[in-house]
Amino acid sequence: MKNPLRYRLAFAFIVVIIVVPMMFPFFWMFMSSIKTQVDIIHWPPKFIFEPTLQNYSRVFNEQNFLLYLKNSSIVGACAVFFSLLIGLPAAYSIARFMQKRLLMLILVARLMPGISFLMPWYIVFSRLRLMDSYIALILSHMLISLPVVVWVMSSYFESIPIELETAAMVDGASRMRAFLVIVLPLSVPGIVTATTLCFIFSWNNFMFSQVLSMEKTRTLPIAVYNFMSYAEVDWGGVMAAAVAIIAPAIILTMIFQKYVIRGLTMGAVKG
Repeated sequence: MKNPLRYRLAFAFIVVIIVVPMMFPFFWMFMSSIKTQVDIIHWPPKFIFEPTLQNYSRVFNEQNFLLYLKNSSIVGACAVFFSLLIGLPAAYSIARFMQKRLLMLILVARLMPGISFLMPWYIVFSRLRLMDSYIALILSHMLISLPVVVWVMSSYFESIPIELETAAMVDGASRMRAFLVIVLPLSVPGIVTATTLCFIFSWNNFMFSQVLSMEKTRTLPIAVYNFMSYAEVDWGGVMAAAVAIIAPAIILTMIFQKYVIRGLTMGAVKG
């Protein structure tokens, strides 16, 4: 290749152009989380300042952040677990029996705005006296996570050769055993992808928690909302809470990055 240095410099320049705008909001959010309120609203922006951890102290000490963290973890983990429990067999059935219309119906349910489900959910859970309960939040979050599991995994199951299951059933295995023993172990990247996406969606969901939960079961996004009032916005607290909320999601995505990429691309090319 001619002029390899020129190509490397051009590639590095393109990467910088793409990455910097994407990373700048995160950089600004972190910098604001260790500034005082005066430094945050200072114009022009101050890049040299004395950092402080008072914003994080208020988040963890004044906003009951650990309770919100526990609630988000319980709701997210249970929503993902039950979505996988129901969604994996559903996705397998759609993939093997070519139920494309059902798949499109599930996709339409996913594309519908969550607020359209909010009022019916509120009425149902109020009548059942399940307001401010984990059950209400888990079921509402499954409205988001279950279609994601079905949509991701149906494409992944289609990429697995059906001959593997046929060989297992010829040897005496039932279809359910072939699904559990043959298909699921081969689908680990897709399952990890669906799990990661669903957990992030649940982790960041604000609307259902704001309406269906109270003091007992409020989740992490409410911690950000608590720093906003009619009179003012505590930008330092907002940014510190935002950093604390997105950090687990970023770490989870980085850990399973290769599985997520493989799971999203598997089944995209066939033939």
